Amino acid sequence: MIYDIRHVTTYSYAAPVSATRCALRLSPRGDGGQRVLRSAIELTPEPSQRRERLDFFGNGLSEARIDTAHTTLRITLEARVAVRRRAAPAAVLTPTWETVRASAAASKSLDAQSPAHFLFAGRLTPLVEPITAYARESFPAGRPVLEGAFELMRRVHADFAYDPKATKVATPLAEVFARRGGVCQDFAHIMIAALRGLGLPTAYVSGYLRTLPAPGQKRLEGADASHAWISLWCGPAFGWLQIDPTNDVFVGDEHIVLAIGRDYADVSPIDGVILISGPQKLSVSVDVKAVEGQTDESPPERDRVDARA
Repeated sequence: MIYDIRHVTTYSYAAPVSATRCALRLSPRGDGGQRVLRSAIELTPEPSQRRERLDFFGNGLSEARIDTAHTTLRITLEARVAVRRRAAPAAVLTPTWETVRASAAASKSLDAQSPAHFLFAGRLTPLVEPITAYARESFPAGRPVLEGAFELMRRVHADFAYDPKATKVATPLAEVFARRGGVCQDFAHIMIAALRGLGLPTAYVSGYLRTLPAPGQKRLEGADASHAWISLWCGPAFGWLQIDPTNDVFVGDEHIVLAIGRDYADVSPIDGVILISGPQKLSVSVDVKAVEGQTDESPPERDRVDARA
């Protein structure tokens, strides 16, 4: 499937901003079953300085500085991406979770694909004993790792309500777990903390999910949203496999990956510093549209964490 993506973020300030520095992780990745056919990020006002590079995990990073006084900052991503992923493997054929845990602990590599980076607690994904205990119910001795992950995903999907008003970005994970509600970022963080609590390497994935209108309804421009899910390392033979706890699905051709990291702090689409006195308003519009009559004929790739710096 080939998609056109348009993501517009607009900041409106009550007083002029004298300077802005920002770091943008908005460029889709070109690996794991994705090919980027084109991608461009435009900032208004025009930056006085700008640098493009890959971060450690292979995410596109655009760093910009704006020295022109402004009351509005507009950031626009326009991209075309071809997506063709492998189907989910038979979960029963994956190694036992104990085998995966031992393989991860014995890993000597520290490159971007290494499971070693995704084993430990993070600022947004602390190891919380009630969350680890919740995960243990899905991982009895000898269970195939993907089979256990699928069951845990189904339980999170069933037990936690999608509620945008339940949490904020800074809501502690233990509180999110106790409330049994939140958004896709919260569900991804809960899965990460749960699986890492068992010694299983798990990464955070940010991106987009193509949404379809209800039967008979017109598709709304800008109605698609930024999304988040996880990538679980299933041993050397299977590598990194992505699952979406918010929707209880194995990640397929309707998911588009922007960035991969240890948690949201590694992959925030827009981060930075401004000098201002007064409030600000934020508006975001995301549109993900399939390009009719075009499909990607390239062979699918296995989902993985990859850096090509």
